[in-house]
Amino acid sequence: MSPATAVRGPRAQSRAGAGTDASAIRSALSGPLEAFLDELRTGRRLSPRTVDAYAHDLADYLAFAVRHALRGWEEATPTFADAYFAQLMRRGLAGSTVARRRSALRGLHGHLARAGIAEADPLAQLPPPRRDRKLPHALSAEDVERLLGQPEGSEPLALRDRALLELAYASGLRVSELLGIEPAHLDLPGRTVTVIGKRDKQRAVPFGRAAGGALREWLARGRPVLARDPKVRTVFVNARGGRLSRMGFWKILKGHARAAGLATRVHPHVLRHSFATHLLQGGADLRVVQELLGHASVATTAIYTHLDRGYLREVHRTFHPRP
Repeated sequence: MSPATAVRGPRAQSRAGAGTDASAIRSALSGPLEAFLDELRTGRRLSPRTVDAYAHDLADYLAFAVRHALRGWEEATPTFADAYFAQLMRRGLAGSTVARRRSALRGLHGHLARAGIAEADPLAQLPPPRRDRKLPHALSAEDVERLLGQPEGSEPLALRDRALLELAYASGLRVSELLGIEPAHLDLPGRTVTVIGKRDKQRAVPFGRAAGGALREWLARGRPVLARDPKVRTVFVNARGGRLSRMGFWKILKGHARAAGLATRVHPHVLRHSFATHLLQGGADLRVVQELLGHASVATTAIYTHLDRGYLREVHRTFHPRP
C-alpha cells in the first residue's frame, strides 16, 4: 500500500476508485477556506500582504487535500496532517517555512472549529516542527557609512535616495512603515516620526540630525518636482511621482550597495537589522530597542544579541553582583 493510500483511508480509496470528481471536492473545500480568509481581512483586519501569505500557504494545503479526496475538512485527521508536513519536508522546505505553514493551518482549523464545520484541530496532537533559527543579517558600521554616502548630487532622485536611506537606518522602521510615511507623520523640529506598526500599534521613533537634514532637503527641493499629483500623500515617491513600492525600495538599496562596493548581500530590512544591532553594540537597553523596533515581545528583539557575544558579556559584567 502506498503512503498516499494509507493517508486517505478506506472511504477515500473507494471514492478515488469510483472516479471522484476533483473539481467538486475542490469546490466543497474552498468555501470554508475562503470564509477564513474573509475573517482575516474583515474581522482581524490583517494587511492584504499578510492575507495573501495565508492564501498562498493554504492553497498548497487545499491541493494536497484534493489529491487525497477529502470530502470535507472534518475528514482531516492527525494522520492526514502529519502526512502533509512529511511531504513538505521531502520537498526540502526550510524549517521556518514549515513553521509558517503550520501556523496558517492552525488558523484555518481553529476557524473551522468555531464555525462548527469540524470538531477538532488535527494539528493539535502533532509535535511542533523544528524551526531554523537564522540570525538577522546586519551591515558593519563602516559598510553603512559607505552605503549612505552613495546618493550624491542635488537631483530630485538623489535627494530622495539620501533621505530614504538615512531615515531607514536612523529609525529602524519596517519597510512598509517607511514607505507609508506622510508629511503629517514627521516632526522635523523634534526629529521624530510617528508610524502605525503591526496590530495597529502606534509609536513615535526618533531620528538623528543627518536624517533630519536629508529629509528637509528632499521635502523642499526634491519631492515637489516629482510628486505633482496631490492624491499621492506619501513622503517617498518613485520617479513618476507615484507611491514608492517595496520592490522599488529594494532596487534603490541594491543599486547603491553595488555602487558602494559592498560584498555582502543586501535585502529590504538590512538597515533595520543594522539599526538594532548597532544600538545594542553601543550599549542600548534591550527593552528600549524593542520599543523602537515595535516588537510585541522582547524575545523577538533578543535575537540581535546573538550577533555580538561581547555585548552579552559586558551586560553581565555591568549588572551581575558577582562579575
